[in-house]
Amino acid sequence: MPLAPKATASLACALAVVVWRTPLVAVIALALAIGALAIGARVPPARIVRMLAPAAPVLVILAVYQGITQGWVRAFAVVGGITACLVAARAVTLTTPVQVLLDGVARLARPFRRVGADPERFALALSIMLRSIPYLAGMFVDIRDAARARGLQRSARVAVTPLVVGAVAYAQRTGEALAARGLGEHDDGARDGAGDGVGGAAGDGARGDDAGTSATEPS
Repeated sequence: MPLAPKATASLACALAVVVWRTPLVAVIALALAIGALAIGARVPPARIVRMLAPAAPVLVILAVYQGITQGWVRAFAVVGGITACLVAARAVTLTTPVQVLLDGVARLARPFRRVGADPERFALALSIMLRSIPYLAGMFVDIRDAARARGLQRSARVAVTPLVVGAVAYAQRTGEALAARGLGEHDDGARDGAGDGVGGAAGDGARGDDAGTSATEPS
């Protein structure tokens, strides 16, 4: 499917669970969202469960709080609605190439040109963010493993300091890659070239090398 109907369906799911905060709406939205993933995108149920695992602690805490203060029916409606929104949004991102998503974001932001916004620059920032999260997560895993091998897993300083240093170095490399293509400038020429450089410049900045990560391991 094109991006527009998928994004519209995801937005409709969010609006439905916010406007009609009932268990029935939550169940319908959750069933449709899971169906979109399991049937439409052919995602195995086990993978859907793994997708929700990172959000599970927050959802459990929210469910307990809502159950104690508002009742368990209300808790089910709230948590079920949030889960449906998460699954619906995941269905969009899993079935849409990143570049198509970024182009859609740029088109959506075009009306804001009237107030001085730059849609291409916004899409570029989003692209950098999407590429930075896995890189930093992998860096954290490497640092944690190195600290555990040295018996320093309980030291927060050993884990945090190399991560901060590595993140700053990664940001500098990304900035240099953008500046080399003139994407850090504010003139019209650089802004016109931002659209073509959304994928390439951010990809060069996000690649880095394995030596950068290993250099941040605690000694």
